[in-house]
Amino acid sequence: MSKKASDKNTDNSVTMGRQILMGRIGAAHGVKGSVRVKSFSADVLDLGKYGALHDKSGNIYTIKNIRPQKTVTIVRFNEITSRDKAETLNGVELFIEREKLPSNLKEEEFYISDMVGMDVLDENKKQIGTIIDMPNFGAGDLVEIAPIKEGGGFSEDTYYIEFTKHNVPTIDFEKHFITIIPPLEISENDIKIDEKIDEGQNEQ
Repeated sequence: MSKKASDKNTDNSVTMGRQILMGRIGAAHGVKGSVRVKSFSADVLDLGKYGALHDKSGNIYTIKNIRPQKTVTIVRFNEITSRDKAETLNGVELFIEREKLPSNLKEEEFYISDMVGMDVLDENKKQIGTIIDMPNFGAGDLVEIAPIKEGGGFSEDTYYIEFTKHNVPTIDFEKHFITIIPPLEISENDIKIDEKIDEGQNEQ
């Protein structure tokens, strides 16, 4: 399974439609305005492949040059011409409109934004949660799940499972759901939590 990058009208802005997160600006690099960028595209050099990027305020960022460096990408934007300016942009997220990206993905490729919000079903097709995010902290892709609360709605106490074919055997984009087989340690932790709750109620 693989993933693609997870989604105002002036002369220097774009019309906001469905947005895909392509990258996040980090620290300044050098004295001429270059910045480190965490690219979320499958190929880090595809960051500017589909046109100009923009932030949440609609500010445009066009790439002058780009090169990979270890775990980040060094980018020079036409609009950033000094280190002082670059330092003010640390943490700014860069987006592109969903319709600018190709729709003819390979069989096991997808965009993160297409996964977020999907229903999470168990092996018996019962909904047990919803997908909140698809992060990668360096050890592989994860699925962050918010479980359904007993009284309705979703819990803020989310949990993660590894995004593997074993843990996530079914992804249905048309019906907007995935099925999961939670790893044993999650089931054991849930049991321990339930036991503690029961013990506390008995003590009362």
